[in-house]
Amino acid sequence: MKITEITIRHLQMKLKAPFTTSFGTFTNRDFLLLEAKDEQGTIGWGESVAFHSPWYNEETLKTNWHMLEDYLIPLILNKEINHPDEVSAIFEPIRKNNMAKSTIEGAIWDIYAQQTNQTLAAALGGTKDQIEVGISIGIQNSIDELVALVDEYVRDGYKRIKVKIKPGWDVEVMRTLREKFPDVAIMADANSAYRLEDAPLLKQLDEFNLTMVEQPLASDDIIDHATLQKQMTTPICLDESIHSLEDARKAIEIGATKIINIKIGRVGGLTEAKKIHDYCESMGIPVWCGGMLESGVGRAHNVALTTLSNFILPGDTASSNRYWEKDIIEPEVVAENGYIQVPQTAGIGYAINRETVESYTVEKKTYN
Repeated sequence: MKITEITIRHLQMKLKAPFTTSFGTFTNRDFLLLEAKDEQGTIGWGESVAFHSPWYNEETLKTNWHMLEDYLIPLILNKEINHPDEVSAIFEPIRKNNMAKSTIEGAIWDIYAQQTNQTLAAALGGTKDQIEVGISIGIQNSIDELVALVDEYVRDGYKRIKVKIKPGWDVEVMRTLREKFPDVAIMADANSAYRLEDAPLLKQLDEFNLTMVEQPLASDDIIDHATLQKQMTTPICLDESIHSLEDARKAIEIGATKIINIKIGRVGGLTEAKKIHDYCESMGIPVWCGGMLESGVGRAHNVALTTLSNFILPGDTASSNRYWEKDIIEPEVVAENGYIQVPQTAGIGYAINRETVESYTVEKKTYN
């Protein structure tokens, strides 16, 4: 294939409710939506998961647009590409900027799946017809509010509850949840809010039989996580620390993690995500797919990736209506009793509602 035209749109979608983590509160989700067209007129869609500020990592919406416009799009336009796996090699001279790279690569995977008349899931090697999903709950105003939300989602059938924690909102919160929900799979996500000297506090989480505690320590660390994991029985899951297969290999070798969260944007695209998945499977390390408050396009890519065999823990890809009054895809992603049915049409499996896309568009530009 040859990509002959690319359009970038800055979209802003209002969240149905504020979402709070240890590093900030979101009321709107600003992101880039990328539309790629090949010489046959086939259109593929990709989504940047970078936030408008460098909270999660160093990338932002503006830096992604800069990298796409000035470096990545010129490397891709009118270049012969036989398979999407080639894209990561084409981008290799550009250091890091994984979320920007993933934005284009995702669209090319979509085009490839359509051209080969298969679902994106099948193109990636996935075999599941449905995937298990959990829910991610931000920091609430009170424990009572949190308990009410968890009760709602448990009754909705979600297979795992992820709760954000931070210093001062941790042990007592998890103790209450475990007392109220003794048989529910619960995990804690710290988003790097703690340091190794907090180990005595974090070790208290062991009494609550949590599925995992995610990224308790620094976002660029594996050494201290290895030290902490030796002191805890609760599995440590790494998120922000893992940007590549090499990062995953090193973290597993030193015992820094027992579970890995794979986010497509964080690792630079579907090709690298597959590599990490395959390596973790060979090492007996389970993986799951994390969420970044994606619109339907990013959500569709997550659904496809999660059909791979080693995604054995429920991911964060909840229903579209959990976050948005109206998503940009049709049909919207729907979780029923904790499962999402994998779409069976070629490509990402969902149609883009262009009218809705335009209503959310702040700015757009086309490159050819």
